[in-house]
Amino acid sequence: MNSTNLKIFCVTNKKVNFVKKPQYYLSWVGTDETPKDYISCNNKDNIYYKEKFYSELTFHYWFWKNLLQNEDQKSWIGFCQKRRFWIKEKKNSNITKENINDYLITEPLNDWSKYEAIICKPIKVSGAKKSKIFKRGWRNILHDPSILFLKKKENILLHFDMHHGYGNLEKAINELTDDDKKDFKNYVIKNDSFNPHLMFIAKPNIINKWFESLFPWLHRCEKLFKFEHLKNYDTGRLYAYLAERYLSYWFRKNTKFKEENWIQLDNF
Repeated sequence: MNSTNLKIFCVTNKKVNFVKKPQYYLSWVGTDETPKDYISCNNKDNIYYKEKFYSELTFHYWFWKNLLQNEDQKSWIGFCQKRRFWIKEKKNSNITKENINDYLITEPLNDWSKYEAIICKPIKVSGAKKSKIFKRGWRNILHDPSILFLKKKENILLHFDMHHGYGNLEKAINELTDDDKKDFKNYVIKNDSFNPHLMFIAKPNIINKWFESLFPWLHRCEKLFKFEHLKNYDTGRLYAYLAERYLSYWFRKNTKFKEENWIQLDNF
């Protein structure tokens, strides 16, 4: 790997032949044989057998255990996904895989020295049609009918209940340490947006603290959510969905962060 002030590991289960920047390291989590020049995470200390449920976290764990200790403590290290990338200021709405190399962040931006971590600009989860809330959130409505009338009740917790199993997020939160248990629950109740996609950029010491908090928690959650019970979109990648919400909370609580531009390529 070349020495640089910024390294981005693009985690994918499909070939990403259009990214041409040397700061981006293609990192494989697919079930097929690892393509040439992609970093594999099915060796050394790994959780590759959990890939179906952990998704890109499979590589994150491998990086933490096998590479992180070798990184320059002054370098920025980040992660993106096969369709989602860090970009500089978005001046062109027509970004495609043909021109994305012109927009990728390839070096620390001028103001990053003021921060400890970079996370994605947030997405909102409120504003669902009432019919959808009735269909997917009927248990929540039975518990609290005001959800139908108070927009502030359309929060991260309701959204998770509707899409990834009623009560699952609260069960998982109960497996956190006491301080995080209280604060994370308040976060998902009070907010209707979060920083998505398990994407972040930080210095190695921050990354280590993040993974030291994340993976033991997910391991404890495995006792609650058995792999054989997880399936389809709703719960198939439950551990990635839990980590995504926890990332948004954790970096906000524990770091001086900046929200940065990102893009999803729908034409991938």
